[in-house]
Amino acid sequence: MSQILNTIPSPPWWAWIFLFLFLVAIWDIFIQKKHTIKHNFPVVGHLRYWLESIGPEMRQYFVANNREELPFNRIERGWIYASAKKENNYEGFGSDRDLYAHQHIFVKNRMMGFVVPEGHPNAIDPYFLPCAKVMGQHNNRRKPFRPSSIVNVSAMSFGSLSAAAVEAMNKGVKKAGAYHNTGEGGLSPYHKHGGDIVFHFGTGYFGVRTPDGNFSMEKMKKLVEDNPSIKAIEIKLSQGAKPGKGGVLPGAKITPELAEIRGVEVGKDVLSPATHKAFSNVTELVAFIEEIAEVTGLPVGIKGAIGKLDQWEELADLMLETGKGPDFITVDGGEGGTGAAPPSFADHVSLPWVYGFSSLYRVFLNRKLTDRIVFIGSGKLGFPAKAAMAFAMGVDCINVAREAMMSIGCIQAQACHNNTCPTGIATQSKWLQKGINIPLKSDRLAQYFSTFRKEFLEITHAAGYEHPSQFTMDDVQVNVDDNDLNKSLASTYGYNKAKVPFTSVQDLKDCSYLGGKN
Repeated sequence: MSQILNTIPSPPWWAWIFLFLFLVAIWDIFIQKKHTIKHNFPVVGHLRYWLESIGPEMRQYFVANNREELPFNRIERGWIYASAKKENNYEGFGSDRDLYAHQHIFVKNRMMGFVVPEGHPNAIDPYFLPCAKVMGQHNNRRKPFRPSSIVNVSAMSFGSLSAAAVEAMNKGVKKAGAYHNTGEGGLSPYHKHGGDIVFHFGTGYFGVRTPDGNFSMEKMKKLVEDNPSIKAIEIKLSQGAKPGKGGVLPGAKITPELAEIRGVEVGKDVLSPATHKAFSNVTELVAFIEEIAEVTGLPVGIKGAIGKLDQWEELADLMLETGKGPDFITVDGGEGGTGAAPPSFADHVSLPWVYGFSSLYRVFLNRKLTDRIVFIGSGKLGFPAKAAMAFAMGVDCINVAREAMMSIGCIQAQACHNNTCPTGIATQSKWLQKGINIPLKSDRLAQYFSTFRKEFLEITHAAGYEHPSQFTMDDVQVNVDDNDLNKSLASTYGYNKAKVPFTSVQDLKDCSYLGGKN
């Protein structure tokens, strides 16, 4: 028998390929029922789906021009990468932007700019740029906080970001003297590497929740007592990616580590409601803020994406009447961010940052309340010229999320929502996370912040000011439309920013509440 088998010739290599394709065709035509294309065009139909799957990458690298992509184009990403690596981030032969395009920003330089004198803090450290206001000072909180950097890491939670990414960011903000917002996933061990922390929680109360999903003041008190790196607390009312919408954390993603950090059960789906249980109206919100501030001694603020203004006006009126309220307000842009969201929310619900912030700021400006509040901007503001516009409109600090991710290696693969991030940043895959060199990436985040602050200061000095808080609405112009080609921010948005109390950068440096000292 063996002799007979030996006489049978082995099939050629191409026969195996033909057999494989034949079996695929049988599967496509007679077994699978989901895909019409594969049924009607067996074997070849697979090519269509493969090309579709790599379409974003093909367009990103071979089709789209340098200024065309969204949310961040190639030039913007390139500037962040080069800044983070301390490489040449200049461009030659003039701007390749359309300077007449809608919303293009122009910062007006002074004939003779500000000259940094000898002995000035910026002569010693060209990257030193703290916030001009102190969180919690007006409301006499026991532990006021002046952020030592005007650019900081925005709310991104452990769970949506990997452990390695969170650790790299926290070590990076420690080096840069910035703060790190935890996001609503709770305070993880990866947040505890020396950076200043803003503890953020939303409707799920992760990290400070009772077994039945309500807010626990006792857990909040203990969390702050056990972690002196927490400098402020932020209550999320809504976020730009999905304002007014809760979320679901599938049980399959809840590991024992994640369950302990968030205060939930292993393997059980967790719902984040669309609204808070701890308060149901503006009066209760203010009482909630004051209770947390009293128990912890920390500044307490709120974060929201802006839409209707009626409840914000109610909040401002109540602050005027009682002298109480949030120490800071973070305004998120409706452009969407790192949070996964339905396109209907990311594209259409809440206002883009410039419209939302200008509307909200006017509410507090009209009531002369701006001096009580540290305003924080969040929404694609991680570039010096955009920051100049934001400060001219009334911002005191900015938070960056996606820009921070890019500084540690994000390539805008837009796979944050499916756990397959190829750079290991927005995934829980242990294998993919191993690609993150934490010491190197923390250096790059710190260098991005340093480069950002240095260039922002140079723009500030060119405009004739010592600190960005001195920018006014008339210092920046934007292209509007064909009838009014170019207008100042004051003309465009209908208000003039309130003057920010500022004496000198040296006074900011000498402030006993200055952060970045952990």
